[in-house]
Amino acid sequence: MAVASFKNFDLTELVAKSERRGTPYLEFLRVPQLSCGIYHLDPSSRDNQSAHDEDEVYFVLKGRGKIVVDGKPTAIQPGSILYVPADTAHEFIEIEEELSLLVFFGSGGPSGAEV
Repeated sequence: MAVASFKNFDLTELVAKSERRGTPYLEFLRVPQLSCGIYHLDPSSRDNQSAHDEDEVYFVLKGRGKIVVDGKPTAIQPGSILYVPADTAHEFIEIEEELSLLVFFGSGGPSGAEV
């Protein structure tokens, strides 16, 4: 079995690249047990994701809004750390300021889920 090698990423560069892409999700790391990406939503965006097969953690880099998990809204802002268990319905709503989130998926990332 191949062992993943050390990687070093520049967060500022990743966020800028994510904002330029025109798609909300930029995956920058995928190894067998972990996937990482930047999720970007403009205030006019609609978060169309569905529940994922994997646990996930979001770290809010910038922006404000709310996340709804199992029907319960919670305000989020820079510095918020959000854990969403696998197979849990969730979405970002009421995006007041452009959102950029650092996302970590357990077990290699979304299996067929649209992020």
